[in-house]
Amino acid sequence: MWDYPRPPAVEAVPERVVVRLGGAVVVDTTDAVRVLETSHPPVYYVPMTGVDLRPAAGSSMCEFKGRARYFDVVGGNGVVAPRAAWNYPTPEPGYEDLRHRIAIYPSAMDSCEVGGEVVEAQEGDFYGGWITSRVVGPFKGAPGTLGW
Repeated sequence: MWDYPRPPAVEAVPERVVVRLGGAVVVDTTDAVRVLETSHPPVYYVPMTGVDLRPAAGSSMCEFKGRARYFDVVGGNGVVAPRAAWNYPTPEPGYEDLRHRIAIYPSAMDSCEVGGEVVEAQEGDFYGGWITSRVVGPFKGAPGTLGW
Protein backbone atom coordinates (compact mmCIF):
# COMPACT_ATOMS: atom_id res chain seq x y z
CA MET A 1 0.00 0.00 0.00
CA TRP A 2 2.99 2.31 0.10
CA ASP A 3 2.82 2.18 -3.69
CA TYR A 4 -0.85 3.24 -3.72
CA PRO A 5 -1.36 6.58 -5.49
CA ARG A 6 -1.76 10.09 -4.20
CA PRO A 7 -4.24 11.53 -5.01
CA PRO A 8 -6.22 8.38 -4.21
CA ALA A 9 -7.62 6.05 -6.86
CA VAL A 10 -11.05 4.39 -6.93
CA GLU A 11 -11.26 0.85 -8.27
CA ALA A 12 -13.98 -1.77 -8.58
CA VAL A 13 -13.82 -4.72 -6.19
CA PRO A 14 -14.38 -8.09 -7.88
CA GLU A 15 -14.97 -9.97 -4.59
CA ARG A 16 -18.13 -10.25 -2.54
CA VAL A 17 -18.26 -7.85 0.43
CA VAL A 18 -20.30 -8.83 3.51
CA VAL A 19 -20.83 -6.74 6.65
CA ARG A 20 -22.54 -7.98 9.84
CA LEU A 21 -23.90 -6.02 12.80
CA GLY A 22 -26.12 -7.20 15.64
CA GLY A 23 -25.91 -10.74 14.34
CA ALA A 24 -27.45 -9.77 10.99
CA VAL A 25 -26.05 -9.19 7.52
CA VAL A 26 -26.37 -5.46 6.81
CA VAL A 27 -24.42 -5.51 3.53
CA ASP A 28 -23.98 -8.31 1.00
CA THR A 29 -22.77 -7.04 -2.35
CA THR A 30 -20.62 -7.68 -5.37
CA ASP A 31 -20.92 -3.98 -6.29
CA ALA A 32 -18.27 -2.42 -4.06
CA VAL A 33 -15.39 -0.10 -4.84
CA ARG A 34 -12.29 0.66 -2.83
CA VAL A 35 -10.21 3.77 -2.47
CA LEU A 36 -6.46 3.27 -2.61
CA GLU A 37 -4.27 5.98 -1.07
CA THR A 38 -0.59 6.05 -0.17
CA SER A 39 0.11 4.78 3.39
CA HIS A 40 -3.50 3.65 3.97
CA PRO A 41 -5.16 0.25 3.83
CA PRO A 42 -7.99 0.31 1.27
CA VAL A 43 -11.31 1.84 2.30
CA TYR A 44 -14.27 -0.09 0.90
CA TYR A 45 -17.43 1.67 -0.27
CA VAL A 46 -20.69 -0.25 -0.67
CA PRO A 47 -24.08 0.80 -2.07
CA MET A 48 -26.21 2.75 0.43
CA THR A 49 -29.44 1.15 -0.76
CA GLY A 50 -30.76 -1.48 1.58
CA VAL A 51 -28.58 -0.41 4.53
CA ASP A 52 -30.48 0.94 7.56
CA LEU A 53 -28.77 4.31 8.08
CA ARG A 54 -29.58 7.26 10.33
CA PRO A 55 -27.96 10.66 9.82
CA ALA A 56 -25.33 11.41 12.48
CA ALA A 57 -23.86 14.70 13.61
CA GLY A 58 -20.76 16.22 12.12
CA SER A 59 -18.85 16.17 8.89
CA SER A 60 -15.26 16.07 7.72
CA MET A 61 -13.33 17.24 4.70
CA CYS A 62 -11.01 15.29 2.42
CA GLU A 63 -8.82 17.41 0.19
CA PHE A 64 -9.44 14.97 -2.67
CA LYS A 65 -12.92 13.51 -2.23
CA GLY A 66 -14.77 16.49 -0.70
CA ARG A 67 -17.02 16.89 2.35
CA ALA A 68 -18.20 13.72 4.08
CA ARG A 69 -21.39 13.23 6.06
CA TYR A 70 -21.78 10.53 8.73
CA PHE A 71 -24.37 7.91 9.59
CA ASP A 72 -25.28 5.56 12.39
CA VAL A 73 -25.66 2.00 11.10
CA VAL A 74 -28.56 -0.09 12.41
CA GLY A 75 -28.11 -3.84 12.54
CA GLY A 76 -30.00 -6.85 13.79
CA ASN A 77 -31.89 -6.70 17.08
CA GLY A 78 -31.89 -2.90 16.82
CA VAL A 79 -28.14 -2.67 17.49
CA VAL A 80 -26.91 0.80 16.50
CA ALA A 81 -23.28 1.58 15.64
CA PRO A 82 -22.95 5.36 16.06
CA ARG A 83 -21.13 7.33 13.33
CA ALA A 84 -19.99 4.04 11.83
CA ALA A 85 -20.40 5.01 8.16
CA TRP A 86 -19.82 8.00 5.91
CA ASN A 87 -20.28 9.10 2.35
CA TYR A 88 -19.55 11.95 -0.03
CA PRO A 89 -22.92 13.25 -1.32
CA THR A 90 -21.24 15.72 -3.71
CA PRO A 91 -17.81 14.22 -4.37
CA GLU A 92 -15.07 16.05 -6.19
CA PRO A 93 -14.41 15.17 -9.86
CA GLY A 94 -12.86 11.74 -10.20
CA TYR A 95 -14.72 10.38 -7.16
CA GLU A 96 -18.26 10.31 -8.54
CA ASP A 97 -18.45 6.53 -7.91
CA LEU A 98 -18.64 7.33 -4.16
CA ARG A 99 -21.79 9.49 -4.38
CA HIS A 100 -24.31 6.71 -3.61
CA ARG A 101 -22.00 4.54 -1.54
CA ILE A 102 -20.97 4.45 2.09
CA ALA A 103 -17.72 3.50 3.74
CA ILE A 104 -18.03 1.60 7.01
CA TYR A 105 -15.62 1.49 9.93
CA PRO A 106 -14.91 -2.25 10.32
CA SER A 107 -14.13 -1.81 14.03
CA ALA A 108 -17.76 -0.78 14.63
CA MET A 109 -19.23 -3.91 13.02
CA ASP A 110 -19.43 -7.54 14.17
CA SER A 111 -17.41 -8.41 11.07
CA CYS A 112 -16.55 -7.26 7.57
CA GLU A 113 -15.43 -9.66 4.86
CA VAL A 114 -13.87 -9.32 1.44
CA GLY A 115 -13.95 -12.47 -0.69
CA GLY A 116 -14.72 -14.56 2.40
CA GLU A 117 -11.76 -13.18 4.40
CA VAL A 118 -12.58 -11.36 7.64
CA VAL A 119 -10.82 -8.01 7.62
CA GLU A 120 -8.90 -6.35 10.42
CA ALA A 121 -9.73 -2.73 11.21
CA GLN A 122 -7.10 -0.07 10.64
CA GLU A 123 -5.86 1.11 13.99
CA GLY A 124 -7.03 4.47 15.25
CA ASP A 125 -10.51 4.56 13.67
CA PHE A 126 -9.88 7.77 11.78
CA TYR A 127 -9.25 6.49 8.25
CA GLY A 128 -11.46 3.38 8.27
CA GLY A 129 -9.16 1.09 6.30
CA TRP A 130 -9.87 -2.61 5.81
CA ILE A 131 -6.79 -4.80 6.29
CA THR A 132 -6.67 -8.17 4.54
CA SER A 133 -3.83 -10.65 4.14
CA ARG A 134 -3.01 -8.98 0.80
CA VAL A 135 -2.19 -5.61 2.40
CA VAL A 136 1.24 -5.04 3.95
CA GLY A 137 1.96 -2.28 6.52
CA PRO A 138 3.02 -0.34 8.41
CA PHE A 139 -0.23 1.60 8.35
CA LYS A 140 -1.12 5.14 9.27
CA GLY A 141 -3.57 5.51 12.14
CA ALA A 142 -1.74 4.22 15.20
CA PRO A 143 -0.50 6.73 17.78
CA GLY A 144 2.48 8.66 16.40
CA THR A 145 1.70 7.92 12.73
CA LEU A 146 -0.57 10.81 11.77
CA GLY A 147 2.37 12.94 10.59
CA TRP A 148 3.74 10.34 8.17
